[in-house]
Amino acid sequence: MPQLNHSDAPLPFPILMGDIGGTNARFSILADAGAEPIHFPNLHAASFETIDEAIQKGVLDKSAARPRSAVLAIAGPIRGDEIPLTNSHWVVRPKTMIGDLGFEDVLVINDFEAQALAIASLTGDAREAIGPTQADMMASRAVLGPGTGLGVAGLVHAQHAWIPVPGEGGHIDLGPRSARDLQIWPHLEEIEGRISAEQVLCGRGLQNLYHAICKVDGIEPTLKEPADITTHALAGTDRAAEETVSLFVTYLGRLAGDVAMLFMARGGVYLSGGISQKIIPALKKPEFRAAFEDKAPHSAMLRTIPTYVVTHPLAALEGLSSYARAPSSFGVATDGRRWRS
Repeated sequence: MPQLNHSDAPLPFPILMGDIGGTNARFSILADAGAEPIHFPNLHAASFETIDEAIQKGVLDKSAARPRSAVLAIAGPIRGDEIPLTNSHWVVRPKTMIGDLGFEDVLVINDFEAQALAIASLTGDAREAIGPTQADMMASRAVLGPGTGLGVAGLVHAQHAWIPVPGEGGHIDLGPRSARDLQIWPHLEEIEGRISAEQVLCGRGLQNLYHAICKVDGIEPTLKEPADITTHALAGTDRAAEETVSLFVTYLGRLAGDVAMLFMARGGVYLSGGISQKIIPALKKPEFRAAFEDKAPHSAMLRTIPTYVVTHPLAALEGLSSYARAPSSFGVATDGRRWRS
């Protein structure tokens, strides 16, 4: 009978790795510590009744490799033997995976924990610098990901290991500072009376901010989707969209600076996700770094902390691969999250 197990023993190879979001699931198989991962086409959650069906039909039926274990990064809290995803009908049942799919060992972690694992080693073509750079330091780092929601995680460097620190940083309060902010804030959609960072810094947050700007300026909103807003903003074809993205990067810079101080992230702050990649031209304008560094009395320190956009197309899977190859280099907690046959 499969049971929860708190062992820190390495996962047995071959290892199935999965980055499971609300809409898409990405999988790869790592045959051994020296191998390159075998990647599989993205799977749409809506096309499969269960995650087990997706793994069987989308991975196992298409590969001669027989994974002995699995490490899955999921968008949702991990509690108990049945783990529902936040924005999907899928439920992860590790005991069932062991019984039906032939795994010996299943580890489930948070999706932004995997993003944090990735930024331990991203260099060169896998990232793009925003603002001044410096030589990589073996120092704590942080990652923020505006996407469907807003993910935040830290990566603390201690005792010669990288320790990912997941959390719900996307739901901290975000407040107005400038005169323009004070005009806009009353028109932002709230959640139970408060404006969290995720109410502004994600896809629907872009829409929230755009509609608030239109309301203040007496403009009829014409753009429906986040992609429409960013496209028109970058092309300079819609004034309200331009201001939306300008303020978006300003607020993202403020939050990124706060997170940098929270984790003392001298090793850098990384922006992940599709929105960050799409708005790189806006992030490279002065507003983002100015807001990031505007942290008196610690502005001088913030000026020394580099910021990057993660451009690796499969960053979370890269993070899981790094952990699978060398688990002793990472302080990944397994309590309540690992099941063994």
